[in-house]
Formats: sequence, C-alpha cells, structure tokens
Amino acid sequence: MSCPICQKPTMPAFRPFCSQHCADVDLGRWFKGDYRVPSLRQDNDPEELEAEAARLAEETSRHRP
Repeated sequence: MSCPICQKPTMPAFRPFCSQHCADVDLGRWFKGDYRVPSLRQDNDPEELEAEAARLAEETSRHRP
C-alpha cells in the first residue's frame, strides 16, 4: 500500500500514510474542505442548520446539572 499523499510505502505507525507529515497534510485538506462527505439530507440551508445548532445547544445547556 502506498501513501495517498506522496505515494511512498506506508509505515505501520501512520497507516495509511508514510509519516506524520503526510497525515497532517491530509488532515489539513479535510479542514480546508478539500474533502467532503456527501450528506443524505436535502435541507442543508446554512440558516436552518445554524438555527438547529442553536436549538440543540440550548437544549443541551438546560440538561446540564
């Protein structure tokens, strides 16, 4: 198996990558939005998502001791 970032052989400690550097490059790509996992939801309107997040945060805070 080769590293998906640089194509070098993988190292067991960093599998599927060859090094911490390549693992960090991959993580950075996720953070930047270069990779995406498709959503099954059709209602990905940012305003609706923010409202839902606020509702869940409020509900969670009410249940804390």
